[in-house]
This record gives sequence, C-alpha cells and structure tokens, in this order.
Amino acid sequence: MKNTILTLTFALATLTFCNAQQIEIEKVFGGYKYTQNGKLMKMKDLVKTMESNQKAFDLIKKAQSNNTIASIIGGAGGFLVGWPIGTAIGGGDANWTLAGIGAGLIAIGIPISSGVNKNAKKAVELYNSSLNSTSYYEFKPEFKIIAKGNGIGLSMNF
Repeated sequence: MKNTILTLTFALATLTFCNAQQIEIEKVFGGYKYTQNGKLMKMKDLVKTMESNQKAFDLIKKAQSNNTIASIIGGAGGFLVGWPIGTAIGGGDANWTLAGIGAGLIAIGIPISSGVNKNAKKAVELYNSSLNSTSYYEFKPEFKIIAKGNGIGLSMNF
C-alpha cells in the first residue's frame, strides 16, 4: 500500500512539473529571433523541437526549405552585385549588367525571405499554443477518499 501511494505521488509530481518550454519570439531587423530557455534557436533547432506537433512541423519545414532557396538566390544576387563593385573599386572595367541581374535576384529573394519569416512565426505560435493547452496549468486532479465494505481507498479523477 505504501509503495502504491508513493508511486502515485511521484507520478503526479512528475506530470505536474514536467512541461515543455515555450519558444520566445523577438522582432529583429529583417525578421525574428527565436529563443528557448535563453538559448538562440536556429532553423534546424526549430524543426527538431516541433516534430511532436504535426501542423507546426509542416509549417516550419516549409519555412526551412524556402529559407534555403532564399539564401541561395540572395547569395548569388549579392555575389553578382559585389563583383562589379569590387572591379570598379579596383580600377577595372565593371560589368554593370551582372550587377543588374544580381539586384534582380536580390529582389526575388526578399519576398521569399518574408514568407519564411511569416511561416516560421506561425509555426512557433502554433507550437506554443499547443503547449498551453496541454501544460500543467490545465491538469486539475480531483481526490476522493472512498470507504468500501472491505477497506478505505484514495481515488484520483482527472
């Protein structure tokens, strides 16, 4: 009997105090910064954390793939803009057509990056809302002492 009560008490304490931590969102220049327990989270950390919530996971995976595309397009555009500028600074004959193509690539990458930020923010908000609905604040067990003909018992309903 003592072992049963001890086991029940330990299980209740574990369920009450073990809850997942929310991901905090902070607006920064060009997007958002995500932290959990004071630790900065990268996109791969967000993906790994959200595996337990399918809707949030789908959104963050979409954001991750679009982030890769935006990074490639933006990096190529930055290179194509930077090369003629570097050539001009160095005294050479710059090919400004490359700079124009690079500016176009950067212009294409900006809306993709904006979509990444929107999807990642939605995913984090969805993930955090699912934590709130299942956190220990909602766990309210009801205890009753039951006396039967052959003994006394403790009942826990939740």
